Amino acid sequence: MCIVLLTTAHPDYALIVIDNRDEFILRPTSRPHWWAGRESHDKDILSSRDLQRPEHGTWLGITKAGHFSVLTNFREVSPNDAAHPIAGQRSRGGMVTAWLTADPTESTEHFVARMLDGQGVKGVGGFSLICGKLRKSCFDTQGQKKKALAVMSNRADELTQVPWIAGQRGEVYGLSNSSYDEPDVWPKVRNGRELLQKLIDKPPAGVDELRAGLFSILDDDTLPQSPGLSFEDQIPLLKNSIFIPAIGDEAHQLSMNKAVAGGPREARADTEPDETPVPSVIQNANGATTEADAELAKEERADQSMGFMTGLYGTQRQTIVLVDWEGRVSFTERALWDANGNPIPKGQGDAHFDFQVEGWNDDDVVSNGVHE
Repeated sequence: MCIVLLTTAHPDYALIVIDNRDEFILRPTSRPHWWAGRESHDKDILSSRDLQRPEHGTWLGITKAGHFSVLTNFREVSPNDAAHPIAGQRSRGGMVTAWLTADPTESTEHFVARMLDGQGVKGVGGFSLICGKLRKSCFDTQGQKKKALAVMSNRADELTQVPWIAGQRGEVYGLSNSSYDEPDVWPKVRNGRELLQKLIDKPPAGVDELRAGLFSILDDDTLPQSPGLSFEDQIPLLKNSIFIPAIGDEAHQLSMNKAVAGGPREARADTEPDETPVPSVIQNANGATTEADAELAKEERADQSMGFMTGLYGTQRQTIVLVDWEGRVSFTERALWDANGNPIPKGQGDAHFDFQVEGWNDDDVVSNGVHE
């Protein structure tokens, strides 16, 4: 039950985004790195990548040109709804990379309309996708409401049904695994928005203190204690807590124990995940790659039609994105577990990147007349 919280209320930052990726802890996943789109020789996309599915999608990413996107799943429950499959034939993470690799001259609005009109969201499991271009003009609103970030989902059939957020100053937004505009707001989203607003109301003096405060929000654990419940019975409880500690039943624990017992593995750091259709290596928490986990990825892809469900489930990664008024981006991802399922001491799994958005002062306009 992932969660993403966003705010335009901090005086020093045009946008702040914080995110928890809740997933099966052993799901093969790279660390964040710069990689190139299909038609580019420049490594201008920054994200971690899911190595479980051959699309190598992601849940959150950003480009040097300011394309930003973050994904949450929508948990489908009806096996008879053909339009909204429980396990999609296409990767949800591919929706994020579709925007990250889109033509830089295409506006957010045009991209969303194109995806909804064509095959873009067809055959994808339930999802919500926040996407947009980081431009000063979108966030420096001067009292006007603008279209900054779109919230696209497979629950929208046309552009008019797509909510837009972050186009006003002083706002706090939240999204988890339900529809963005669902009136019954999940407790974790409501709590997250309140905690973020409280932090912004009395912002810490420095960026390190701010980042620590944001991580403390992502660490907020209010999951009801539920000993003896099956894994499936625990799922509905996850809407109560921003942070999800490792949970699972006996079978999940046995899989976790097996992975932990595998011990340290030889690592390589010279493999680009985006260049390998089926991963021959898995990146560990320190950014290097290990070959031993490859068999796990292949086995799970072949044997689990409902997706990767090996080992315990919980908050696997945490991400903070700060965008200041000069278009400077501070990107920090925290890994909480290594590839074997061992917990990483807090802060030792951090990967940090700073860069300048190219075109920060430009407007988001395309030649066909579609504007933000």
